[in-house]
Amino acid sequence: MKKVLKITANVLVWIILILALLVTIMVFSSGRNNGVANLLGYIPMTVESDSMKPTFKKDDLIICKEVDDVYALQEGDVITFWTIIDGQRVKNTHRIVAINEIDNTRSFVTRGDNNPQDDTVPASANDIIGKWTDVKLGGFGKVMNFLRTKTGFFICIVIPMAVFFLVELYKFIVTLVEFKKPALTDEDEEEIKKRAIEEYLATQKQEEENKNKAEQSVSGEDKSAAAEK
Repeated sequence: MKKVLKITANVLVWIILILALLVTIMVFSSGRNNGVANLLGYIPMTVESDSMKPTFKKDDLIICKEVDDVYALQEGDVITFWTIIDGQRVKNTHRIVAINEIDNTRSFVTRGDNNPQDDTVPASANDIIGKWTDVKLGGFGKVMNFLRTKTGFFICIVIPMAVFFLVELYKFIVTLVEFKKPALTDEDEEEIKKRAIEEYLATQKQEEENKNKAEQSVSGEDKSAAAEK
């Protein structure tokens, strides 16, 4: 049972470490890429509004993939792209409802599944960040946003990693100490066994003597009582 618990604990620790490393990579990647994290071509995105309900909703985490060829995009695909909303350049994720092509240049008319009208400005090919892979994690966007804060990064990433390395350091030191202990020879093992046997026999002998003394004491008391009668 102890072995099973130890293996389970080690597996959990490694899972936490791997997740911590992935989140760390995403945080630093997004910091260098205008807030867009990228893991081997896959882009995790936090949904900021309900414009795509019921496909996904606010605070969901969706996974997009880089688009190598914009000509492979079709009507019905869901894409994430840069656009201007209220005078600010922001990320948006909507569905392609039409494709414009002028002089071999493509742009995409988009609309949220929960919106009655198309987006005002078509998304140009240069503004496309990625295409949704149909993968979503309900509500996990909140977690990702928290992990991107200093407090979340410290609590969920720095502390677990520090604990992991301290545990591994302890294991290393214990292993090193055990390794430096001189190995027992066959003669040493035989001597230890011999002493253990001698101690056992001495204990048995002492118990036997104590038993005999107790019996003699009882016998003497019986004789004394008979003499008084």
